[in-house]
Amino acid sequence: MSIYVGNLSYEVTESALNEVFAEYGSVKRVQLPVDRETGRMRGFGFVEMETETEEAAAIDALDGAEWMDRTLKVNKAKPRR
Repeated sequence: MSIYVGNLSYEVTESALNEVFAEYGSVKRVQLPVDRETGRMRGFGFVEMETETEEAAAIDALDGAEWMDRTLKVNKAKPRR
């Protein structure tokens, strides 16, 4: 399962986001989608962690947290349709 991370700064990098989530466990993957037309980051991303327990800890700690002058929206990602 993935974690959805919303309201990200357009300046964020995969390594910076990885660093933040690594405080709560092993990060398997970080994905920051970019707009096809502009190539600019879209302001959200996805993080996959090793275990459900680590995911829950990260969600609890980071949902509503201030990071890079933004209030993060962090929750379980909904499955793609």
